[in-house]
Amino acid sequence: QVQLVESGGGLVQAGGSLRLSCAASGRTFSSYTMGWFRQAPGKEREFVAAISRRGVSTSYAESVKSRFSSSRDNAKNTVYLQMNSLKPEDTAVYYCADRDGYVLYTLPREYDCWSQGTQVTVSS
Repeated sequence: QVQLVESGGGLVQAGGSLRLSCAASGRTFSSYTMGWFRQAPGKEREFVAAISRRGVSTSYAESVKSRFSSSRDNAKNTVYLQMNSLKPEDTAVYYCADRDGYVLYTLPREYDCWSQGTQVTVSS
């Protein structure tokens, strides 16, 4: 099982950018589909993005599709979420997660391991 450590969250003004990083401790990182989710207080955990094993394929939630992008560097065992044009409604705790598979999973229950989460707060 891969342990995921997430960083890069913080406070940013609307229209600004942040890049989240998710570093995996396992040596089989390249075997995992990686997903990004977020959860605001009182709301369900929401799919944000997913990226395939080698980063060739990605999938995004409609709400972030034109603003966020995910990439990965398997040599560094790290996946990234670049968030641009941030909006107050993007405020949430963001999580990365992994699944040993090929599909760009979109449901939380389809992922096996989760990061500790990092707070992203976008002020208006």
